[in-house]
Amino acid sequence: MSESPTAAAELAGLDFAAVSPQEFARLVKASSAKELAAAFEGETRQRGLREIFARMERLFRPDAAGSLKALIRWKIEGSAADGTAVFETAIADGACTAAEGASAAEPRVTLALSDAEFLKLVSGNGNPVTMFVMRKIKIGGDVGLAAGLTRLFDIPKA
Repeated sequence: MSESPTAAAELAGLDFAAVSPQEFARLVKASSAKELAAAFEGETRQRGLREIFARMERLFRPDAAGSLKALIRWKIEGSAADGTAVFETAIADGACTAAEGASAAEPRVTLALSDAEFLKLVSGNGNPVTMFVMRKIKIGGDVGLAAGLTRLFDIPKA
């Protein structure tokens, strides 16, 4: 019997602030792309995206970043009703800050991907290089930075 419907249902009602990164990774891994897209809509999507980006600040690995200074723009494409959400992560001086919306600054790299692919990437269930080759993620700007983004964060494994 498959876990997927249960995992997707759990994801749809998830309190993103209360779930551990490991549990989140498990739920994403147990769900198909279609189930992820269906579960991650409306208010759940907004809450989820805000919490994921807030966690990026906490899961950032300054030791892996070294002297890196970069603005990363994320364009996360949702359903027709939800549209595209834009967030930015700024890495500088050994810290990572996240903000909703696009600033006037020019990003070093822009990543465009669907909700499902974004959830896979940030939960450790997707490889950015493979996603790029499979055309699941579009990268504008510094492709090398995009390829190494996951090493900058303590991403749990499911």
